[in-house]
Amino acid sequence: MSLVSGTLLATGIPYYSFPTITLGPIHIRTFGLFVAVGILIGITIAARRNERFGIPSRDTERVGFILVASGLIGARLLWAATHIHQLNGPLDVFAVWKGGLQFSGGLISAVLIAPFVTRKWPRTQKWALLDGAIMGLAVGQMIGRFGCISVGEHLGGPTDFFLGMHYLGGVTVEGPLVVGQTYHNTAIYEVIWLIPVIAALFWLDRRGARPGVISATFLISYGVLRFLTDILRTHDERVFGLTGAQYMCLVLVPFGLWVLWTAYRPVDETDMSGDEIAAPDDADGADSAVIEPASDDVEMSDAMTGESEPESPSPS
Repeated sequence: MSLVSGTLLATGIPYYSFPTITLGPIHIRTFGLFVAVGILIGITIAARRNERFGIPSRDTERVGFILVASGLIGARLLWAATHIHQLNGPLDVFAVWKGGLQFSGGLISAVLIAPFVTRKWPRTQKWALLDGAIMGLAVGQMIGRFGCISVGEHLGGPTDFFLGMHYLGGVTVEGPLVVGQTYHNTAIYEVIWLIPVIAALFWLDRRGARPGVISATFLISYGVLRFLTDILRTHDERVFGLTGAQYMCLVLVPFGLWVLWTAYRPVDETDMSGDEIAAPDDADGADSAVIEPASDDVEMSDAMTGESEPESPSPS
């Protein structure tokens, strides 16, 4: 009777860690699985959207995988630096399949590398292309968070919040935990609030929002919500009371506001160039795209007036 009563009175989402999925003799690490699926789906979303702006999907996929690789390295190194107490030896720094990625480290690495791998893309389209990348990033981030949930990390203290994690057992990255106790799990919270954020991004895309607005919306909303949920974490290293991700949020929000201001700033005609109508891989196409219409205008003018210039004599 007491067990039944305890079950009925339990608050939170029932949780038992699932770091591996066993299929016969095959053992699949769930953290790596969710991260990989999130990466593939995120890049696919970005590639398909970027095709609308003249960037072949293969180019987006190539750039995407380069940024993802650099981002994973940065995310793991920053996590290791802020979770030294969870490392059993130097080799654990590379054991990414066990869980442990710091989103802020990945974002910083990708931002530093992006200007170099996208330098050949049309200058006037880069804000629109960033929007596509942000949409893919948001979806990939949400899927990847299920990997964090599976191994039990990004946890907070005990709570009676109905969306808390009611721990029923299993090995977790962070702990130790008491079976039957409900804890904050910021990975679960992030998945929940990312759903309306992603819905807003796709709604803005369907409405034809100005280039940069989608990016600004994500940067601002993610920065604010991530800063708030990180307050609940109890296993992260803190500097002056803030986690590494919270310092990242202090940069994301003003940067997002700047992107939003840039998106609605009047465009100077002198800033427009042939890049806007040229194919990204054909630099010579920009010249012909600009010159040919002028030639057509001259021919049309001659046809309307019935006049044409006399042919110049051939040089002797």
